[in-house]
Amino acid sequence: MTRALTRTNFNRSKLIRVLVDLTHVETVETGSPFAEKLAAWVDFSDAITLCATHTSGAQSTQQATPSTASGALSDELIRVQTSLVQAVTLGYSTIGTRTRVELPSPKPGMTIDDAVDYEPYRRYHLAHQREMELSVRPLRATARKVLSIASPTLRQLADLDAAFDGILSERESKLFSTIPSLLQKRFGQLIREHQLAHGDNQESINPELWIKPGGWLMRFRSELQTVLLAELDARLQPTLGLMEALHNELNKNKHE
Repeated sequence: MTRALTRTNFNRSKLIRVLVDLTHVETVETGSPFAEKLAAWVDFSDAITLCATHTSGAQSTQQATPSTASGALSDELIRVQTSLVQAVTLGYSTIGTRTRVELPSPKPGMTIDDAVDYEPYRRYHLAHQREMELSVRPLRATARKVLSIASPTLRQLADLDAAFDGILSERESKLFSTIPSLLQKRFGQLIREHQLAHGDNQESINPELWIKPGGWLMRFRSELQTVLLAELDARLQPTLGLMEALHNELNKNKHE
């Protein structure tokens, strides 16, 4: 079914931990209250929208126990998650329905200048982000629809999630868009470390050796995969939270 959410602070998410470890980026102090951080993202008009949503949701009297819809939603989550994870671990992504973006790799005879060009990795990362967005957002919307017919409380939760999604999605997209640039810094760091360690010997100037076990580029490709999986996890968190709430509601109804 769904797994319980353990994240209580975005600063402690898997994605943030991975990025901090790889790029040494600074994060928001964990001692800052959640409400204080959220206030920086939500302006006065947004607050009015959230208040109205909260009030209208509380007045709902519709009730249902959509166990069938819940099962279908769980199956769809597994399908989407499996598909996106496989795309990352197998080293490809798709743009639209026909264009396939492969994980960049040095080709025989490739020059060093071409092999250390980060742009193919940026395009690869952006393709994955686009694929995640097109898959996860409809899944989250479907989860809200299922919650909206489950109980008044869950309908309120679904309405609030929709309101928060509308308010925060642009800010969230901008934050996700910075990740490829952070990884570019890591890419350059690994190149410099490799050059300092090997100088001008054969291992340093032969791109085909860089993707051998222990090679700097093999390491970067592995780190890129780790970041993409952590990013997928972060994007799925809101949907998993909705599904966890639905699962708890259905279990409660079974015991009443």
